Amino acid sequence: MINLHVLFADDDADIRQILALSLGQDPFFVVRGCASGSEALTTAVEWRPDLTLLDVKMRGMDGPAVLERLRADRRTAAIPVVFVTARVHGQETVRLRQLGAAGVIEKPFDPCALPATLRGFIPLEGVLAAARESFLLRLDADACALSTCRQFLSQSTPEPALERINEIAHALAGAGGTYGFAGISREAAALCSAVEDFLAGRCGRDDVVAGLGRLLGRLSPRDRPATTALPFRDRRVRYRYSAATA
Repeated sequence: MINLHVLFADDDADIRQILALSLGQDPFFVVRGCASGSEALTTAVEWRPDLTLLDVKMRGMDGPAVLERLRADRRTAAIPVVFVTARVHGQETVRLRQLGAAGVIEKPFDPCALPATLRGFIPLEGVLAAARESFLLRLDADACALSTCRQFLSQSTPEPALERINEIAHALAGAGGTYGFAGISREAAALCSAVEDFLAGRCGRDDVVAGLGRLLGRLSPRDRPATTALPFRDRRVRYRYSAATA
């Protein structure tokens, strides 16, 4: 199964522990906690979460300030942010949503109900449900194709594999965030940039391999069975390499 990567920031250690325990019971979520707004900014850039939970009142950089910084950075601008606050009333909720928040969760919250609450902030139901299901089913095939392409990157003529990698990554960059997986979108976009930079001589092959590994890490979580069948459409990579290297 695909996972939703959730970053949460709260300067209260007890709240961080409750959040980790609550979401850790649901295998859909992979979580990472931060004790400050500045730590959350650094982690968001490095980890590329799909969703971020921010305490409104934190020492130093508060939640709204973190949101502003996230939106100003193209690497994190698309990550949905949900605020967690004890001051849930009409005007405050309106203010937080006007800042660009996807939602607001009231403190104290029910730890048992939190996973279901967070699922409400991603397009699991409604008009996108059927399309999202197709997207999730496609990820196994994409992961298999990318893994196959990776085998040929060390060849002297890696262009066919790079072309296919770029094609898949470009599609994922556009669709991932639409279906609630902002992290997949960002990793896919970064991989597209790495492929383009490599072809233009601006970076090394290792940068493409590293970017591909990060994207595959999102598409092939450790608890997902490995896909062994190679989709027919991607056998062309094998054939073209066989012909080129025979």
